[in-house]
Amino acid sequence: MDPAHFTAPDFGAVVREPGNKFAFWYFKPAPIPRELALVPATIKVLSDADAALGRLYGLGALIRDPELLLGPYLTQEAIASSRIEGTQTSLSEVLQAEAGGGSIASEDIAEVERYVAATRRGYELIKTLPITQRLILDLHSILLSGVRGQEKLPGEFRKSPVWVGSPTDSPGNALYVPPLPTDLPDLLADWETFVNTPDDFPPLVRCGLMHYQFETIHPFLDGNGRIGRLLINLMLMEEGRLGTPLLYLSGYLEAHRSEYYDRLQAVRESGNVQEWLQFFLTAVRRSAEDAVRRAERLVALREKYLADAAKTRSNLSALVALMFTNPFLTTARVQQRVKVTNQGARNLIKEAEKRGWVEEYGSFGRGGRIYWLARELYSIIDAPTTFE
Repeated sequence: MDPAHFTAPDFGAVVREPGNKFAFWYFKPAPIPRELALVPATIKVLSDADAALGRLYGLGALIRDPELLLGPYLTQEAIASSRIEGTQTSLSEVLQAEAGGGSIASEDIAEVERYVAATRRGYELIKTLPITQRLILDLHSILLSGVRGQEKLPGEFRKSPVWVGSPTDSPGNALYVPPLPTDLPDLLADWETFVNTPDDFPPLVRCGLMHYQFETIHPFLDGNGRIGRLLINLMLMEEGRLGTPLLYLSGYLEAHRSEYYDRLQAVRESGNVQEWLQFFLTAVRRSAEDAVRRAERLVALREKYLADAAKTRSNLSALVALMFTNPFLTTARVQQRVKVTNQGARNLIKEAEKRGWVEEYGSFGRGGRIYWLARELYSIIDAPTTFE
């Protein structure tokens, strides 16, 4: 890490550990700024992002049983956030594994499922607790327990240095070396105070600064990016800007991964915080707009299916609800969740198949378990994003 590249003392400085002649250079962040004059370009993007997020909030408030849409949204967010860190798996693989209810097929799928579990835990905690160090340690423990990285202190702040972007795993040629473990207590205390002081900046600006500082502090050995992105939705919910967490922000960040990293680094090196905020606010706007379009299509399809189901004497409406939490079905899943017999589950699937709602997807796993897929529903969930 070249100290000459870092020329923004308001956001931190490159230093060496005092008294250690063999010490390497690392970045010591300054406290998060409490005063920041937004330039006109940032104000314009902030206004657009606020409006888009408001439309998403309004839609979430109008949707009957918005919780039924959460499963696919959380899974998409988990996959995109994990892909940014190198995990490779598809939406269909994750949803199929979840529907099967058995052993996890791969470590990549297991990591996504831990992200979903950590996210759901966060959404429960944020209803009654502020965002604190205790909360993020809880989420980190869930994220890393039982998967790759479990040896990297799940639920604990790091006790050793780390560095990012080194071709030889050396701090000397790393792109970025975060602060030393001894710096973490003061930095995290300042971060926590900032997060819980709502009057400093507009909520979306505070959220962008929160995420920048968290990634810059890099408090864990692993999982910093995933926890930092998870915190965005939690903070927006705590601020009252999201009633239901339907914002799928990591999809945009994954699609613009290089710019995402470059914008964060440019704040550390040159203090380009306005450009970072403009990028972050654009991500919020475009993600919110995509979420609205997708949710409107999902709600329209669900209402169509429910209206059709209401004309029958069967428990087809319960099957519709189940499909919208996960479009992959098995006889065992329907039997367990709809509370019917094995034959009753088969009959419901057969009736849905006759209506064109589901189609046989194939037999997988030990024993050749048969899966059905709600193809029309899945095509909406998996449709290409419309960020551009």
